[in-house]
Order: sequence, then C-alpha cells, then structure tokens
Amino acid sequence: MEEFEKALESKNCQKILEILDDYLEKIENENELRAFLEKVETLILKCEGPDAYELAHEITHIYAHLGELDRGMEIYKKLAEKYKEEREKYLDALYHLADAYEHFGIPEKAIEAYKELLKLEQEVGNKREEALTLAHIAINYADLGEVEKAITTMKKASEMFNKLGDEKNYLISLLDLAHFYYETEDYEKSEELIARILKSPRDAEIEVNTKIVEAEVKAAQEDFKRAFSALRAALIKALEVNSEELFSIGFEAIYEFITELFDEKMYKEVYENIQELAESFEEVNKEYVKFFTAIGELAKLKEGLDNNYNSIYESIEVNELKELLDELKKIGATVLNIGV
Repeated sequence: MEEFEKALESKNCQKILEILDDYLEKIENENELRAFLEKVETLILKCEGPDAYELAHEITHIYAHLGELDRGMEIYKKLAEKYKEEREKYLDALYHLADAYEHFGIPEKAIEAYKELLKLEQEVGNKREEALTLAHIAINYADLGEVEKAITTMKKASEMFNKLGDEKNYLISLLDLAHFYYETEDYEKSEELIARILKSPRDAEIEVNTKIVEAEVKAAQEDFKRAFSALRAALIKALEVNSEELFSIGFEAIYEFITELFDEKMYKEVYENIQELAESFEEVNKEYVKFFTAIGELAKLKEGLDNNYNSIYESIEVNELKELLDELKKIGATVLNIGV
C-alpha cells in the first residue's frame, strides 16, 4: 500500500503499472477499489506517452468488469481533450480512443473516432497512417455487419498500401478482403484473393491466417476434405516456425471448426477427414495424435458406429486435451430426469 502511495505522490506511472496486479489483489471491497480507481484516473491525466494509455487500458478493463465501461472510456476522451492543441499528441490520443472503442466492442464509436483521425492524417499527408486508419474503419464496418462498406473501404486501404510498397499490410488487407467476400458468399472472389496472397512471399502469421480463411471458404462450399487440409497446413506452418502464438491461433480455429461440425451433427465429415491432421503430429507430439484420433472416434461414437473412443481417451495424459474432448462429447447429449 505504501509503495502505491509513494508512486502516486511522485507521479510514477511506470511504477504503478509494475505493482498494479499485486495492489489489486490486496483490495478487500468495492469501496476500496473505487477509491483506488479515482486516484489512478487522476494520475493518468498527468502521465505522458505510452504509460498513460497502458494505465487507461487497465483501468477501463476494471470499469468494464464493474459494468461501467463508459466511465473508463471517459479517461481516453479526457486524454484526447488534454492534447487538443498539440497535433502529434492529439493524433496519438485519437488513435488510442478509437482503438479502445474497437477493443471493447463499440464499433460505431470506433468508426467515428477513426474518421476524425483520418481527416487530420489527410491534412498532415501521412499516407501510411491514412491507409492503416482506413483499414481499421473497414474492420469496424464489418463488425457492424455493413460488409459492403467494409469492402469498399478496405479496397481503398489496400490500393494505398500497394502504392506505398508496404507489402505486409497490403497482403493483410487482401486477407481481410478475402474474409469479407466470404461473408458475402462471394467464394470465387475470396479464393482468388487467397491464391494471390499464397503466391507472394509472406510471413508466417499471414500464411496461417490465410489458411484459416481458406478453410472457412472450403467449408462453406461443403468441401470438407480441403477445409481440413487448409487447417492442417496452418498448424504445420506454426510448427515449422516454432511459434506458440500461431499454433494457438491454428489450434483454436480447428477446435472451433470441429465444434461447429458436431453442433450440426456432421460426424462423418469429421471422422473421414481428421486422420491426416492427427498424423501431422507423429514426429512432434503423440498427445496431439491421440487427441485428434479421439475426436474422430468420438464422431463415430456419436453416429452409433464401432469406435475406440474410450480406450484412446483414457490413454491421453494431458488433462486440458481431455477437457476439450469432454466439451465435444456434451454436444447434443440429452439428460433424462427420471423420477425427479
């Protein structure tokens, strides 16, 4: 507690960030929490640079948990107001305001803030920042379900990235467009963009995410063999570059895809296509071999076919993988309350 008070008194924002989690654990009731939030709010407006926005982010998350997200967003608005007369700092503050609206799931407000930012960037003539802001606006249009607006706006951003020679952001914009076209069921256009991205030199993150979008398109076309193949390619790429983050993205996409198939009782599509996925881990991790094999056997069990689900399930040593299988097994299960 004393350390926190000293950091407040010396306006040491970085120190507050360092001790924030430990301090929060010591707070015993809501009144203490609110008193703490008010003190930190006051400090944030005296902070400069990234520390101010990082603290604002942490405090806004707490207000969101309290059901008072607007109170947290007011901090970002006050920071923007603070820098109204300092162009560069105001641009930065507007970006963080828009980004916070986007992060906390308020796309209409995010668009408003990004559009205000866009006008100022156009005045300054910073084409790269302008393109990035357009891309953000497009993504928020998509979140609102206004996919045609998202496509039009992302095309503008994509053209700018291409002219600027910003290859990475150009490919990311093409990937976003591929996803938008998938949402409008224009699968031909989506596949055309995916092929263009995969033809270009690219980093692993773009390749993994492109393969995930390709899987969505193939599944929508009921080509489940190729959908599984695309997801397998995403995981293999993540393994090649030894990236835990990319592996998590790929694994979550696969599990979500399989969950949707179980929801739709499309068990045959699972057990006919999952074995190649399991075999990808033969030389890497036997637990994943057993996990994906078990999913195929569970699909057979759900369809009333002979299966080895129980024996494979029992052989799995990683509890987290067993828990995921338990969740899949619950899908479509009926509980009969007899004699209650």
